[in-house]
Amino acid sequence: MNVARGPIYTPVELLARLVAFDTTSHRSNLGIIAFIEDYLLQHDVRSTRIESSDAQKASLYATIGPEGERGVALSGHTDVVPVDGQTWTSDPFTLRVDQGRLYGRGAADMKGFLAAVLAAVPDFKRRRLVTPIHLAFSYDEEIGCVGVRPMIAELGKVLPKPRMVIVGEPTSMQVVDAHKGPVRWRVDVKGRAAHSSMATLGVNAITYAARLVGEIERIEAGLKRTARNERFKPPYPTLQVTELEGGTAANIIPVACVFGFEVRALPGLDPAAIEARLRHFAEAECLPEMRAVAPEADITITQTNAVPPFGADKTSEVVALALKLTGQNETHTVSYATEAGLFQDAGAPSVVCGPGDIAQAHTADEWIAESEITKCMGFLERLGAWAER
Repeated sequence: MNVARGPIYTPVELLARLVAFDTTSHRSNLGIIAFIEDYLLQHDVRSTRIESSDAQKASLYATIGPEGERGVALSGHTDVVPVDGQTWTSDPFTLRVDQGRLYGRGAADMKGFLAAVLAAVPDFKRRRLVTPIHLAFSYDEEIGCVGVRPMIAELGKVLPKPRMVIVGEPTSMQVVDAHKGPVRWRVDVKGRAAHSSMATLGVNAITYAARLVGEIERIEAGLKRTARNERFKPPYPTLQVTELEGGTAANIIPVACVFGFEVRALPGLDPAAIEARLRHFAEAECLPEMRAVAPEADITITQTNAVPPFGADKTSEVVALALKLTGQNETHTVSYATEAGLFQDAGAPSVVCGPGDIAQAHTADEWIAESEITKCMGFLERLGAWAER
């Protein structure tokens, strides 16, 4: 048996340290990365940074166990959502313990999982692992799974490619084998300004934006009938406008209108077909009328972000392993997105299983039950024993 080195902290002590770093997505995460690097190094675990293009953020990848073997990656993100506009009863970045609940920004999503994984490092190091355990900690997951993509691009090159990935998003330690994937677009409508008393001389960008929004609603109505999966709630892809801005004054025909929309796609849905239908509607139903008055009128549709929907293979090794480690016999789905689909598309079969309830994530007084951390620690201990076989 190997001898553990470095400081031994409880997962709650580690969570307090992690919550204290304000890693809201618009800020740098280098402070928390440096803390994790140092902690791992004290346990004789070396890690590799994958920096953002501006070097203000970084993902971290580390391996415990034999080199040259494909192992199990434990994946989590270090960033959190803002606290702006929320009313907290305590400092969001100071962990508060009250009647079995651990309060703090990111406690549920998903620093509770990171704390449990780091607390398990001494146990992993003591074991004679046959299958390595990788740690894959990313940045900017909350704004579209941005930071994990450069790290995934290095798998099999600079970084060892995992045999499978466990993404520790909050699932109340239930095994999730499928989730929806958000794809987002920006639509820019350009018309022609005119005095509102001379409407025929202008092209009202808001009016045509409204027609495009109507077509989006019709597309969703069709998806509700034809693209259903009863495992999900709701059991169809949701398609909705999430932002809209246009107009400059009450007496000016608006020259510009911008809106954003997204689909939460089920596994198997092709989001490109949605974009193609909206483009056809714009080109066939809107632009001819607009350009008859203003040849410079235009409609531009731009995809701004895409996180693939996730669906594990029915014979997935990692799903079977997660079920074994949790002692469960059925899998679940969620409608929120994770990094699992990106790992899986890169050839690393994935599953989602982590402590905490998504209902507590992103809220004022975000919290995770200490019992959830305890369950996760048991899961990780059993993973270490499995990797030792």
